[in-house]
Formats: sequence, structure tokens, C-alpha cells
Amino acid sequence: MNPLEEYQRQLTRRQLLSRSRGCLGATALATLLGDVPKLSAAGPTNPDQRGLPGLPHFAPKAKRVIYLFMAGGPSHIDLFDYKPELKKIHGKELPESVRKGQRLTGMTSGQKSFPCVAPMFNFKRYGERGTWINGDILPHTASIADDIAIIRTMNTEAINHDPAITYINTGTQQLGRPSFGAWLSYGLGSPNKDLPAYVVMISVGNAPGQALYSRLWSSGNLPSRHQGVQFRSAGDPVLFLSDPKGLDRGLRRKMLDGLAKINAEKSQLSGDPEIEARIAQYEMAYRMQTSVPGLMDLSGETKATFEMYGPDSEKKGTFAANCILARRMAERGVPFIQLFQRGWDQHGNLPKAIRNNCDKVDQPAAALVKDLKQRGLLDDTVVIFGGEFGRTIYSQGTLTKDNHGRDHHGRCFSTWVAGGGFKPGIDYGETDDHCYNIVRDPVHINDLNASVLHCLGIDHNRFTVKYQGLDLKLTGVDGAQVVKGLLS
Repeated sequence: MNPLEEYQRQLTRRQLLSRSRGCLGATALATLLGDVPKLSAAGPTNPDQRGLPGLPHFAPKAKRVIYLFMAGGPSHIDLFDYKPELKKIHGKELPESVRKGQRLTGMTSGQKSFPCVAPMFNFKRYGERGTWINGDILPHTASIADDIAIIRTMNTEAINHDPAITYINTGTQQLGRPSFGAWLSYGLGSPNKDLPAYVVMISVGNAPGQALYSRLWSSGNLPSRHQGVQFRSAGDPVLFLSDPKGLDRGLRRKMLDGLAKINAEKSQLSGDPEIEARIAQYEMAYRMQTSVPGLMDLSGETKATFEMYGPDSEKKGTFAANCILARRMAERGVPFIQLFQRGWDQHGNLPKAIRNNCDKVDQPAAALVKDLKQRGLLDDTVVIFGGEFGRTIYSQGTLTKDNHGRDHHGRCFSTWVAGGGFKPGIDYGETDDHCYNIVRDPVHINDLNASVLHCLGIDHNRFTVKYQGLDLKLTGVDGAQVVKGLLS
């Protein structure tokens, strides 16, 4: 890397301002002489360069990630973290010795009573290890018990949706930081030049639930070409992908060539790295006009495939259809594919609402794992299924014979992972009898991200970017750890 570029990128704002008086005149003179050194943001200066030199740090086991994100906070108590003793405490007040003065959200802090609620479903043991899974509403997930690792001790400090979902996707609750997929695009690039390195698709469950903002797949302070590209189910899969009426392919090529020439000249004068990003994005959009329609066309999929993914799999925009698209992207080498399923924020009417949500995601998620496995892709693909936090053991609102709600709970919750270097068929960590606190082997959300990066051949402590005097990284500043007990 050019030493001058490296020096300029690592300048803090204070240093820049203190030295600006002496260099403004020099910059003006250099501009007149046509000899301004090109400035650089974090990342390669060549728009066509893929990834960073020196990455991966070591031989990876995984090449890509498919993140099935259940936005809203699925109830770990009703899905994975079952204990037979819960029936004995049903309806009883949550002891203060369990809560330990931990803060509550504003939605339940005013409740006078906190009755514990056992799941209103039938759990059974599945797989060779006999792990507890709610087979009533997750029968297909139960069928892949020996392929997944269930982490029962995920935890986060965030207790509300926006900071929590920002935290797990970017490593911090602060806005404006790069998302996981953007980090991978920046660090590893992509083997497919005709598709984005980071693709996002959104589907809606039983109800829309919390809003999802595009900053969740933003590139933050990284060059904008690394941001996630949202694929839509209606109209153009990507906004403005089609040529305007009257503009043929050849004319568009000439227009882009002319724009590239103008932008290149401007880049030489100003040194603005976003100009290079703009050139790269124009070219990607041009190539996507050919690659994306073929990717999104499911007419070549077999009847058996649609049957495996479930009855919604032929309906555009559903979670099932998006899972098929995720597998097709994995086949094409897209490194990071994120499927958001909205509607898991169940403060009330949980027994009915969570059943409806599972009806939408259980079969497709399990089918994705099976499909990747039979195609030989699971070994180098990490699949993650989880949300931003879990739900409380106590009822939000009135507890009745067949209905209740649950509030947010970040102290412990469940996520499952499969493939790409993670051990199959294990349970990791243990919570207390109230599924409220962690007893053994905690896994912070940044620990999981560090472990995924490890599977991709990246040492998370060395994968940093200088920004405003800080060494930014995906796994935050609190000392995340690779969870070796999860890795094969």
C-alpha cells in the first residue's frame, strides 16, 4: 500500500485540523500543477480490486455466510431452551433472586406482577444427543437436529429493538458503523464480479413488526460500494436496474464509458475515494442487468425443490422463496446473504403469533440446510438462524389459560448455526431453571461474530480500520472471543 495513502488515512481529525493551515496553500499549488496525490478511504484504491492484501489471515473453512435473521426477538423459551421443570413454576411470581435487579423495558417496568409462563407447546428430544426442540411448531428444524449447533447462551446488553439489531449487525449500538456483510465485502471481496458481495432480502411474518432501516446493511465509514444491495420481490429486483425507455444496451455502455472518463479525471483532481466507488457501482449495475434476471428466475427449479422448501416457495417475496434464492446465490459465490424475516415482536398473543411465524420459516430454513448439504455446499457455508434477543420467562400483560405475551430479554437467548466449520449436532451453554440467566458458557453476540470471522479465515482482532483515531472492528471494543467449543 502507498505509504502516503496510509499516513493520510490514519490522521485523526484533530491532527488534520491542526495541520490544515500549512497545507491548504500547498494543496492549492499542487492542484494547479496537476500533482495532487490521490487520497484514500479505508480500502483499495482500485475499484476492480477484490479484497484486501493479506486476507484471509489463515486457511478458511467457510467461503460464505447465509444469515437468517428473525427480526423482533424470537422467544427462546418457546422454541429451543426448554426445561421440564418450567411447568412447576408456571403462574408463580419470578423471584427477585433470579431477576437480580436487572433492568426492564418501559413496557413491563410498571407491572405489579411478573408471573412465570411455561411454553404452551409440546417439546420433545431430537437427534442423537436428544436435544429439546419445540416439535409442535418446528418439526422440520427438529429433523436437522444433528446438523445444527444450538447456542442457548447468546447474550447482549441491548434491551430494545433498534439498538439491539444494530449491535448484532455492526458490533456497536452506535449508528453509522459498517455492517457484517460490508466488512466481508471490504475484507474478502467476492469471486463473482457480476453480483454484489452482500445481498439483503426482506420478508414479513405474521405482522410487519419493527421497521428495518437500510443502515442495517450500510457500509458505514467504509467505501459505499461495500454496502448491502437489497433485492426486491416486485418490479425490478434492484431499483433502477432496467434501462430507461429508448436507451439500448450499446448506448448505455457508451454513456457509462463517458461517465467513467469524467469521474476518473475528477478523482485525480480531488482524491475523493467515493468517486472510485461510484465508478465501481455503475459498472456493477451494468453487469447486474444481465446476471440478476437469471438469478431471480426460479422457473428452472424442480418440483421436488419447491416441495422441499414448502408451499410458499413459489410465491415471490416469501421467506421460502428467498431461501431458494439464497441457495442460488451461494452457488454463484455471493459471500454474504442476509434474509430478514419481520414480525417476531410478540408482546401479546404469543402462542398464536409464534406458531404463525414458524409456519413461514421452519420448513424453508431446514430445507436450506438440507439443500446445501446435498449439493456439497454446507461444508463451506455458515448458516445462522436467530434474532437480536430473546423473550422473558414472565408474562407481559395478563396471563390466561391459553394466552400471554413476553417482553424483550437480552440476558440469554438461543441461536442455531450450521456448516462452515461449526460443530454439528451439539448444544452449547446452559441457562438457569427460569431461562433468565446464564449458568455456563456465555456467548456474547460479538463472540459469535468473531467465531464466524474465524471460520472465514479472519482474525477479528487484526481486521480493523483506522477511523477518527480509532481502530474500528466488527467485534467491538470489549474483547470478543472466538468460541472454540463451537468449532469443529
